[in-house]
Amino acid sequence: MICRINFFAENIPYVVRKKNQLRKWVVNTVEEEGKVPGDINFILCDDGYLSKLNYKYLKHKTLTDIITFPFIDETNVLCGDIFISLPRVKENSKKFSEKLNEELHRVMIHGVLHLCGYKDSSEDEKKEMRAREDFYLARLNS
Repeated sequence: MICRINFFAENIPYVVRKKNQLRKWVVNTVEEEGKVPGDINFILCDDGYLSKLNYKYLKHKTLTDIITFPFIDETNVLCGDIFISLPRVKENSKKFSEKLNEELHRVMIHGVLHLCGYKDSSEDEKKEMRAREDFYLARLNS
C-alpha cells in the first residue's frame, strides 16, 4: 500500500511549509499508534467552507477548527480527510499565544489522532488527547 499525505487549500491562499517533514511526522505518528498509514488529506479552508461541512454531516451550527472524516477499509489501512479552518487556527494561535505554525501542527496532529481512534468528548478523553498531541508535537520539534 502506498501512503500519500496530501495538503490542499480550499477558498484560502495558503501554502503549507516543510511538507516532507510533516509527511514523515504523520506517518511515524500513525505507525507508532499501531496503524498502517494510507492516504491522508489535510484540507485547509475558510470558516464558511468548514461550517457547511459541519452542518451537512454533523448538524452542528457552530464554528470549529477541525473536522476529521476517517476512511478505514477492510485491510485496516488508515485513510481520511482532515479539514482545518485556517481562520480558527489563526484566532487560537493568538488566544493561546502560540506561533501560527505551532497551532496548525497541533490541530493537524489532533486530526491524525482522531483518525487513529482517539476521542475528545469527555474531560478524560480531552486530557488523553492533549497528552498525545504534546508527545507528538515534541517529536516534530526535536
